Amino acid sequence: MQSLMGTGVALITPFKKDFSVDTAALEKIVDFQVENGIDYLVVLGTTAESATLTADEKELVINTVIKANAGRLPLVLGVGGNNTADVVAELKTANLSAFTAVLSVSPYYNKPTQEGIYQHFKAVAQASPLPVILYNVPGRTGSNMLPETVLRLANDFNNIVAIKEAAGDIIQAMKLIQHKPEGFLVISGDDMITLPMVLAGGAGVISVIGEGFPKEFSQMVRLGLERKADEAYKIHYRIMDSIDMIFEQGNPAGIKEVFKVLGLCENTVRLPLVNVNEDLAARLEGFVKKFSATPQLQGV
Repeated sequence: MQSLMGTGVALITPFKKDFSVDTAALEKIVDFQVENGIDYLVVLGTTAESATLTADEKELVINTVIKANAGRLPLVLGVGGNNTADVVAELKTANLSAFTAVLSVSPYYNKPTQEGIYQHFKAVAQASPLPVILYNVPGRTGSNMLPETVLRLANDFNNIVAIKEAAGDIIQAMKLIQHKPEGFLVISGDDMITLPMVLAGGAGVISVIGEGFPKEFSQMVRLGLERKADEAYKIHYRIMDSIDMIFEQGNPAGIKEVFKVLGLCENTVRLPLVNVNEDLAARLEGFVKKFSATPQLQGV
């Protein structure tokens, strides 16, 4: 899956002040990614606040991204949940013709055993007409998909082609990279350790901060894939403080504040999420303005 190498971004869903989906802003955000070096787009992941979108709104988001992208970049669709039967039904009935792969999160809240996680993704793999990217994010799901389970799935199902690994554990990521079957991609789901994962043999990232600073973050990943560690780390340390800040009071409230400063959309989020407070908003605005005003480091 060469098209999933490099930098993907988990697109937000921009809302107007009345909480309706802002399709014009979404089109601008897609253009911003495409024009600044991003390699593929992830639609309706958790960063998209998909848990608070109606079925009609999800369809609107999908159609808006497809139209705005106009075939320029590969698209990945988030299709996951904690009811296996519902996920299977969606995979069997959805029109997936515009997408390269699906991203499917490990079941949340239920806290299944490793065998339960395996059986869930077995059903997903058997139902999916597209390649499947597993998504491990214990901080949100309440359970960690262990390397043994990931590798079992990767070896048993040819259409399970990658994992978005967001445990924030570089040792766990390295175990996956060490033992993965040939062609299976280990993709970072944690912006802060993306570069170490890439340098250890990872395939890239599905990023949140990358959609705020797409040119620089995608260049960092590209340099990492080329094993140009010194140049890549210069960019990492330029961006690093903003990664902590955008997650400090929840995702995507932080990255939406960045987009507001960039003039791409409002900072509106839907309950139970709320906007970042005034202090963090001021710090994010200061970072974005300073970052934009600072010339790119020489040689990078």
